[in-house]
Amino acid sequence: MSTVELGNLEANQRFLLESGVITPGVRVLEIGSGRGSLLKWLIDQGADARGIEVSAERIAESRRLYGDLPLQLTDGAQLPFTDHAFDLVVSFDVFEHIPDSDAHLREVARVLRPRGAYLLQTPNKWTNTVFETIRWRSFTTWREIHCALHTAGQLERRLAAHGFTAEFANVPVVTGFFLAKIRRYLGWPGVAAVRVLNPDKLPRRWRTNFYVRARRGV
Repeated sequence: MSTVELGNLEANQRFLLESGVITPGVRVLEIGSGRGSLLKWLIDQGADARGIEVSAERIAESRRLYGDLPLQLTDGAQLPFTDHAFDLVVSFDVFEHIPDSDAHLREVARVLRPRGAYLLQTPNKWTNTVFETIRWRSFTTWREIHCALHTAGQLERRLAAHGFTAEFANVPVVTGFFLAKIRRYLGWPGVAAVRVLNPDKLPRRWRTNFYVRARRGV
């Protein structure tokens, strides 16, 4: 596993731990499990966790890394689970890739138990639009991948439309993962800019990434 992946995993784990939702036996669905790093960690914490992933190649890699994890091949708009099956749904760097945000949130709401929670991380539309335009050197190419970017207000309103109350969390994102990404695409001038204008010190709604606790029935 790369240092870059660990850096991102560190921020996500911090968010979950500080939210106080990972308790022994809690039923968790991770949407977009990738290589399985967070899913394995959730299981190690005592959670009754399972995951879904859209890439068969990543599922195969997760099996090489961690063995036979409870991981299914499907997407985030059609969840193959019964109603009210989970206490908690989590996703990290996934929401912005799902074309139909409303279909996705309807499914998340369906599989959550009453007063359940959806904890997610997704890039800020304003900052990510600038970064991805520079990264791809195009105003349009990246839109196929990051097709569902939201501002803080847009995300809050979309969650509310599906019965969720959103709370934005204070999670530092300037990790090894973040700096390596900046250095790769923006070079050392980009890293220097981050040192001067640290995104972790911006108001929460203007940060590069949103960490959100969305609760139902609150």
